[in-house]
Amino acid sequence: QVQLVESGGGSVQAGGSLRLSCAASKFRYSRYSMGWFRQAPGKEREGVAAIDNDGNTRYTDSVKGRFTISRDNAKNTLYLQMNNLKPEDTAMYYCAFGVHMLATLTLNFYNYWGRGTQVTVSS
Repeated sequence: QVQLVESGGGSVQAGGSLRLSCAASKFRYSRYSMGWFRQAPGKEREGVAAIDNDGNTRYTDSVKGRFTISRDNAKNTLYLQMNNLKPEDTAMYYCAFGVHMLATLTLNFYNYWGRGTQVTVSS
C-alpha cells in the first residue's frame, strides 16, 4: 500500500508562488508515474501535471508556463512549483501515484492518492 503525504499548501495573493511536495512511502515499484490533481468546490477533480519515471511531463493548458512538476527519485518525493498563481488556481491539490508509467492526466490511471493540501489564491 503506497502512502502519499502532501505539504506546502497555503494562502497567497495573486501573482505569488507556492511549492507543493508529496512524500511517497511504503512501495516497492521500481518504475512509476506521479501526478498532481486539483479539485475546487463544486467541480470535478482535474489533472494539473504529471511526470513519468523518465522525467517526461504533461501539463493541463491552464498552468503551462506557470507550474513545473519534478520528482526526486532518491527521496521518493514529488514537487509542484507554482508561480504567478491566479484565483482560479484555488483548490485542494492531490498527489497521485500510478504503476502505469505514463505521464497522463487521466484520473483512472492512478492507483493511490494522498489526502490533499489546500491552495487558496486571493485577488
